[in-house]
Amino acid sequence: MRLRTVQVTAALAAAVAFVLAFIATGVLIVSTLFMALGLAASGWLAWSLVRQVRARRRDRPA
Repeated sequence: MRLRTVQVTAALAAAVAFVLAFIATGVLIVSTLFMALGLAASGWLAWSLVRQVRARRRDRPA
């Protein structure tokens, strides 16, 4: 069975589509991890600032 030009072109296009899909999935996973790290850092920063403000208020006389 001999492949026609249209079939070869379609196969190459499908291969490129699969590669792009895998790249997009990798980018999605990496960006989700960075987003989670950023949210964790922001949460830690807010928590530490709140803890610092509470500690200062305890030290002041009423």
